[in-house]
Amino acid sequence: MEENLKSHSRKKFLLWSTVFLSSLTVLKFIAGNKMKKNETVKMLTQDGKLVEIDKALLSSARKKIKDEELKRWVKK
Repeated sequence: MEENLKSHSRKKFLLWSTVFLSSLTVLKFIAGNKMKKNETVKMLTQDGKLVEIDKALLSSARKKIKDEELKRWVKK
């Protein structure tokens, strides 16, 4: 009789631990998608408005503009 109870409680323990671990895995995937935030960069447009752009949309090959180009851009 006592062996039957031990076996029964062990099965319940294994069942509940499996349910718990699987629910943690599901919650991890659900919470992981919501917490993912895109990294943005603040930039000025030509008309002087401040906008935020995704870092993924910017190209990695950046070149520095010259002072003359900056002065012409600001005067527009």
